[in-house]
Amino acid sequence: MAFLTPLAALGLALAVPIVLLYMLRLRRREVTVSSLTLWQQVVQDSEANTPWQRLRRNLLLLLQLLVLALLVLALMRPFVIVPAVSAGRIELLLDASASMNAADMPGGETRFDEAKRQALSMVDTLGQGDAMTVILVTDVPEVIVPATSDRAALRAAIAAAQPSAAAADWVAALTLAAADAQNAAQASFVIVSDGGLGAAEGLPGIPGEVRYLPVGRAGDNLAISALAARALPGGNSQLFAQVTNYGTRAAEVIFDLRVDGRLFSAQRYTVPAGESLPLVSAALPDGFETLQAGLTRPADAQVPDYLALDDAAWAVAPRAGARRVLLLTAGNRFLEQILRTLPGIQAFRGDINRPLPAEPYDLYILDGWLPPTGLPAGDLFIINPPASTPLFTLGPDSAAAANILTRRDDPRLAFVDFADVNILKFKTLTGADWADALITADGGPLLLAGETGGRQAAVLTFALQESDLPLQITWPVLMANLMEWFAPAASVSAPDGLRVGETLAIRPPPSATTVRVTLPDGTARSLPIDRETLAFAETGAPGLYRVDILEGETVIETAPVAVNLFAPEESAIAPRPAVTLGGQAVAPAERDAVGQRELWPWAALAALVVLLIEWYVYQRRMQARTVFRPALRRQGAR
Repeated sequence: MAFLTPLAALGLALAVPIVLLYMLRLRRREVTVSSLTLWQQVVQDSEANTPWQRLRRNLLLLLQLLVLALLVLALMRPFVIVPAVSAGRIELLLDASASMNAADMPGGETRFDEAKRQALSMVDTLGQGDAMTVILVTDVPEVIVPATSDRAALRAAIAAAQPSAAAADWVAALTLAAADAQNAAQASFVIVSDGGLGAAEGLPGIPGEVRYLPVGRAGDNLAISALAARALPGGNSQLFAQVTNYGTRAAEVIFDLRVDGRLFSAQRYTVPAGESLPLVSAALPDGFETLQAGLTRPADAQVPDYLALDDAAWAVAPRAGARRVLLLTAGNRFLEQILRTLPGIQAFRGDINRPLPAEPYDLYILDGWLPPTGLPAGDLFIINPPASTPLFTLGPDSAAAANILTRRDDPRLAFVDFADVNILKFKTLTGADWADALITADGGPLLLAGETGGRQAAVLTFALQESDLPLQITWPVLMANLMEWFAPAASVSAPDGLRVGETLAIRPPPSATTVRVTLPDGTARSLPIDRETLAFAETGAPGLYRVDILEGETVIETAPVAVNLFAPEESAIAPRPAVTLGGQAVAPAERDAVGQRELWPWAALAALVVLLIEWYVYQRRMQARTVFRPALRRQGAR
């Protein structure tokens, strides 16, 4: 055994004044009594004339000296050499992802409880000069303790850490750890996890020694892996759900469905091991707003379900009111196919040999054709215009497009790349001052878009058949962006919900003054409207969120948003025997490093126990004296 602060042994010098206090003669008060029979010892003491007396055997003195010795021993910080996982500069990555909530540890404790226990054990074996950084690995990794050798700070931070309900971003966590240790001479990285780090090929290597401490015992888990509602022709809605058994044994489960908070159905199913069970129903009631599905183990179930986070899921009713689009063309399979695949679009094919239908449409797509009676009243998308219109004047054709430029800062061209698009020829236009030239080439614009006369209009100045644009991946991206611009999404657009930790985009109307988001636990957050699109990132818990858009004190729009786990990498809770980083497997770590385990807490605890014994002895003596004094008074009276 050695000591970290041996100079604290000087504290033993305090034993001298303690002993001297016991050798000092007590000054007593003179009292007249009737008899000295019971006071012989007192008389003997009073016969001495010197201020000192001979030191006698005294239990209280021995106990007090023992307390002093134990306290000094604690201050000297004794330690013994013990095996440790790592030493020196340590980057501790503590897995706090959703799978760490699995309660498969002894006594029903979670994996995160066990991970914290292992982390605290590492803190207890830190040697002199060692330092540790603790990184909590969640969807947004966080350094909860920067590099320090302060064991109290490390223990407090680890003890206060809580697991999340989201998937972990291990790429960000490993990058953060590597950046934190880049100035250290020699750093080691310790991962405390159940091994669910994601795809091995996507995880970067770390410049240093990596050690893996596995937690977790079992892989039995049932999860709701999908839940959605879709509108059917005729106004009905269809439910699609999926229950997945991630274990190795077939499991019984009860699947219940609640519609707007009321129990709608409950059925028992058997889910084979390692398979998914799809559930489809078209019997949903009309006019519902929200769905909640849940899994319950039957009373006679033989297979446990260790992770409860994925046993519930939520969905909202499909959005009604799809935009009606009328396509007027002599024939364009590219347009017809893309309009069938875009969500929120109800496309119709018109006959260019007949007058325009009297029924209004939200958007008219005019492909190489213009109505002889004038432009229809509605939003317009004109492709390869054959003649001039009130919106522009048609010029001569231009040769093959060269030096194509796109406005990358415009959201209508998000992820649109025309670098590899070849165009045989295009029309030149003038007089379109109302529009923005989004894509241009030598000779004029290729795509214009803007607002005029209270409607939105876009013009593509070449024929799709005279380019390879429909064969490029940028074609569906461009059409999706334009349809989103023509038919902007609702203020809150998340029809399929979000995964835990994802950001919710909110686009309030111009008249709105405040946005209020109510979390699943009932707490509310108010967001000031200081930009066109607000980002709400507090989606760390699965459940239903409600977004209210207010104008003053009046709610002008409200929408529920479903947030679910839906993370197969988290629901597959079977612990991994090894992890792979940078293409190399990392096996469970051995305790082959040298650590120090301090013994001062035991010395301090022993000092406390002895102090309690000393207090007890003192109290017993005081009680004896209290009983002895009345006896003397009765003896004197006789």
